[in-house]
Amino acid sequence: MSKRTFTDEQVTDLSHNPYVQNVSPKAITYSDEFKVHFLAEWKKGKTARQIFMEASLPVEVLGERRIHTAANRWKKAYQESGITGVRDQRKGASGRPRLTELSTEEQLRRAKQENVLLRQENELLKKIDFAERRGNELSKQERFALIQQVTSRPGSLSVRRACLILEVSNSGYYAHFSPENQCKRQEKEEEDQRWRDRVLEAMAYKRVAKGSRAIVMYFLNTKKTVVNRKKVQRIMRKYGLQCPIRRANPYRKIAKATQEHRTVPNRLQRQFDQSAPKKVLLTDITYLRGKDGFLGYLSTILDGATKEVLAYAVADRITLDIALDTVKDLVAKHGEDLPAQALLHSDQGSHYTSPIFQKLVQKNGLTQSMSRRGNCWDNAPQESYFGHLKDEIPYEECHSLKELQSVIINYMDYYNHERGQWKLKKLTPVSYRDQLLKQVA
Repeated sequence: MSKRTFTDEQVTDLSHNPYVQNVSPKAITYSDEFKVHFLAEWKKGKTARQIFMEASLPVEVLGERRIHTAANRWKKAYQESGITGVRDQRKGASGRPRLTELSTEEQLRRAKQENVLLRQENELLKKIDFAERRGNELSKQERFALIQQVTSRPGSLSVRRACLILEVSNSGYYAHFSPENQCKRQEKEEEDQRWRDRVLEAMAYKRVAKGSRAIVMYFLNTKKTVVNRKKVQRIMRKYGLQCPIRRANPYRKIAKATQEHRTVPNRLQRQFDQSAPKKVLLTDITYLRGKDGFLGYLSTILDGATKEVLAYAVADRITLDIALDTVKDLVAKHGEDLPAQALLHSDQGSHYTSPIFQKLVQKNGLTQSMSRRGNCWDNAPQESYFGHLKDEIPYEECHSLKELQSVIINYMDYYNHERGQWKLKKLTPVSYRDQLLKQVA
């Protein structure tokens, strides 16, 4: 089956999208900016469909096939050659060959230069990945500093290219390093250092330990100076000044959180298939052990009737976020289609008994159900799905979260759209879902 063509109206609408470089009735070319954006969102675990929709690129107009073809092409190019691999290398539309061939020396020189640029691009991406793995996101100021560090070397990336990779604007970068703004930052740094000395003086006064509140009152009552408590807290954080008394007790917080966790009844009672899509939702988390000590985690939400994976999240830490992100992914993709009081069934793990998780479930109109303690049969379809997944994907070859995400994304698309199941009348989960919906209609 050939790719769908665009109408004149669709061509006009698509051409107004900033992520579209060129569009005709038969073809569409995306900008390098969108390709970089796509890869950044893909590494966070989003699907191709979700990324295109969020970029105002309608799936119903482009077609699933065109989207998945482009996505797979970019992912393969990125894995083989880094960010440079997804750039549009075409210089023009003529396609005419060179009149003269490059000499061996020139080819070698260009190859070396390309390798230098690739290493610099990967260096930028690794620093972003490292920050994200620690749960931090690089601020704009930190990104600007990285760009300056990389682009100041001989034969380095252009500022424009580095800004594109780190998703900041050229104008913002140049404004940040303008003499006027550098002068302002220097003045602010000197002001902070003066306040650091004053805070240290307050902390040492009468040799009595003081926190931020006591320091504010010291300035007010002793120095007759009004200072905002948030400013004092910022200075203390910036220069690592800590009050030695009345620190938060982490064990008390853990004990309180444990007391707040609550289980809920098994409302499902193993009635997994209720002949209606999205009425029964099964969720669980499994670990995937890769190479060189890498350990990844996969959280999914499975449709009890169609066995379709409706939402998932991949992480290298088994924190509460992986369960929360899975529910958020479900709501983002299927929120409007979920029936009233759809049942979300899980085991009694701490993620699902967490008050934060339970509040998110209730907020989105879902009813929670839990298996009996230590009874895996109460969530059998989900356990079975994880068993098949581990048999069918090469997760043991993954060295990093990025590699595991790539494997999982490809498998999810294959599982939902191409992998037939005997118990689903030999249909794929998506085809079986469509058949059920036709029967209801």
